[in-house]
Amino acid sequence: MINTSIMFLRRIIGLVTLIIATLLSCFSENKTVSESQIPEHPELTYSHGAIVRGDLTLPRIHLMFTGHDYNDGGTIIRATLKEQQVQAHFFFTGDFYRNTENSELIKGLKDEGHYLGAHSDQHLLYAPWHDRDSLRISRDEFMVDLKHNYDEMAKIGIRKPDATLFMPPYEWYNEKIAKWTREFGLTLINYSPGTRSHADYTTPDMGTRYMGSQVLFDKILDYESSSENGMNGFILLIHLGTHPNRTDKLYNRLDDLIETLKQRGYEFTLMSF
Repeated sequence: MINTSIMFLRRIIGLVTLIIATLLSCFSENKTVSESQIPEHPELTYSHGAIVRGDLTLPRIHLMFTGHDYNDGGTIIRATLKEQQVQAHFFFTGDFYRNTENSELIKGLKDEGHYLGAHSDQHLLYAPWHDRDSLRISRDEFMVDLKHNYDEMAKIGIRKPDATLFMPPYEWYNEKIAKWTREFGLTLINYSPGTRSHADYTTPDMGTRYMGSQVLFDKILDYESSSENGMNGFILLIHLGTHPNRTDKLYNRLDDLIETLKQRGYEFTLMSF
């Protein structure tokens, strides 16, 4: 009778231990996810797991350019940055890197000290536009695609440790993509909201969605003058090239834009943290 009672008690203890271990495991997993969302750099601004703005206390602007299908602005942008003595970030897809028509531009940007990074290999749309929290790709597809992007970068001497910032294709992502990016050993970044500069890809046939370069130019300066922190730490995105149907290119205003913002007290720098 005593042995039976002892065995029963041991079973109860074992069951309780299993339940406690399971609960602790769930708590640990939830804690890990929570801790992963704690900003590594508190001076930066995050959104959905990505850095979207630098230090708000410093009058610095971080210029970003992305490229996939088009490179029509490359020569003008490169010349403008050289004239203004400004360094910028360039995020290109694997398709852009492997296109031999872009080789001279890429080499020139690299030789002049600009930051060259990844923008995915095939410019995938990670999540539906109408449902940001869902996904259109698997983790394996994400990892393989990004690896191919870095394989192309390695061919021109850009090593992964030297290019740890990743700009997502379409500048569209979610927290799961941010998590996978960290697992790949990179830091996800995106443009700072507020200026609409990224709408420089729009074309006249888009109707009310189209935004001309003067409108975008004015919106940038209006934001700077009306925002509490101005454009301190701002990540300003402009596309390297756009569809031929858009003849009014924002990059043609880049020289005026940089000069105006310099006069307002800003310097243009690469991100460092």
